[in-house]
Amino acid sequence: MTDTQVVLADDDVLLREGLASLLTRSGLNVVGQAGDATQLLDLVRERRPELVIVDIRMPPTNTVEGLRAAAQIRERHPGVGILVLSAHAETEHAMRLLASGGGIGYLLKSRVTDVADFVDTARRIARGGSVVDPALVQELVSARR
Repeated sequence: MTDTQVVLADDDVLLREGLASLLTRSGLNVVGQAGDATQLLDLVRERRPELVIVDIRMPPTNTVEGLRAAAQIRERHPGVGILVLSAHAETEHAMRLLASGGGIGYLLKSRVTDVADFVDTARRIARGGSVVDPALVQELVSARR
C-alpha cells in the first residue's frame, strides 16, 4: 500500500512537517497539510485522501476543532480513514467519533514510540481498521464508572 494518500492537520508546523517527512519516507503519499480545521476540510474536499491524521486542538480556540472537523469528514466522506493524533484524551468527543464505524483511530502523541508500528496503524485505518490507544480505553472505562 505505497500510494495511500494522506492529509495531515496540526497547528504545530514542526510536528506536521516532521510527520509528513516520516510518512513519505515510509511510502505514504502526503497530499496536503493544514494548520487549522477550515484548511483541513477544504483539503479533504479537494484531494479526497484515503486517510486524515488530525490533532484535536487547533486554532482558533485550541479546544476541539480537530475533533469537530473529523466528525464532519466522517459525515461528508465516510470512506476516509481518520486518525486522531493528540496530546490529550478527550473522551466525550472521542466516543462519538469512535462509534461512527470503522476506519477510525485515536492515539496519544506521547505514547507513539515505534515508527514502524505507527505507520502500520495508519495503513490499517486507511483500509478500514480501527485502533484506540490503551490510555484512552482506560479513561473511557473510568468515565463509564
